Amino acid sequence: MAYDYPPVGFHFSVSFSGLDGEENDTHFQSVSGLTVDMDTEEYAEGGENRFKHKFPVKTKYANLVLKRGLMVGSELINWCRDALENFEFSPKDLTVQLLNEEHEPLITWNVVHAFPVKWSVDDFNAQESKLVIESLEFSYQYFKTIE
Repeated sequence: MAYDYPPVGFHFSVSFSGLDGEENDTHFQSVSGLTVDMDTEEYAEGGENRFKHKFPVKTKYANLVLKRGLMVGSELINWCRDALENFEFSPKDLTVQLLNEEHEPLITWNVVHAFPVKWSVDDFNAQESKLVIESLEFSYQYFKTIE
């Protein structure tokens, strides 16, 4: 189905394979880090001084950061705590879907072999009235995009 307008960035879902958790473990405020860069290697050709040749070497992926309101006792947090506190890693695949107005996926990113590398909580401040936001950061091997 073709769309004549750009999709909105606030209607998305995140799910973890192999994680038996509550539905709340799929609700997030933001997703960032779906980024891939190509490393290059420069090669100076003898006799050519105007430029250096650049050759692709490998791709590298940024860490994936998920933010949401603090969830106490969630299965996702228990999995993260096992990795960060007990050094017991069990990588999981996760799926990020950008949804249309009918809650159908427009684009899907399958993130492969993700494991937690950071968990943080926003600052507490008695002068502000806001939710406590937790951030979960994951390292992963690569992602595949499905349209």
